[in-house]
Amino acid sequence: MSDPIVEASTSGWIADHRKNYLADGEAAHLWDSTMGGGPGPLPTLLLFTTGAKSGNESIMPLLYGDVDGGKYAIIASKGGDPKHPGWYHNIKKQGDVKVKVRNDEFKASTRVATGDERARIWDQMAAMYPPFNDYKASADKATGREIPVIVLEPVR
Repeated sequence: MSDPIVEASTSGWIADHRKNYLADGEAAHLWDSTMGGGPGPLPTLLLFTTGAKSGNESIMPLLYGDVDGGKYAIIASKGGDPKHPGWYHNIKKQGDVKVKVRNDEFKASTRVATGDERARIWDQMAAMYPPFNDYKASADKATGREIPVIVLEPVR
């Protein structure tokens, strides 16, 4: 398999984690979050999107939570940056995405959670990875950006 043209980081831990995950999703499923201030090994998935502007494939490893019986949640935090991550713009444009959880690859529909659902999922994800709350404070302070909570629903 040739390396895809990737929108996301091409060096550093994100690139390393993506490469390992593509090679063996089971072995790379858990990310050592202590590198990012987290509590320890946490579940990750790979999100495959097409660049909204470039048209290039993007493969991004992201923390996820299991929600509502077989759906997955991801957080578009970008570490509290004032702007949304590129992958968020990609899913807003394309809707359906490809996802890899462990060694299971599937298509998923995407939507932004709102209201009580958003609050419930945010609390679940922040309990798993407390730095999400720091990212929320940074994004809000910088520009008032509300960090999107995305629900991925497998389409099988």
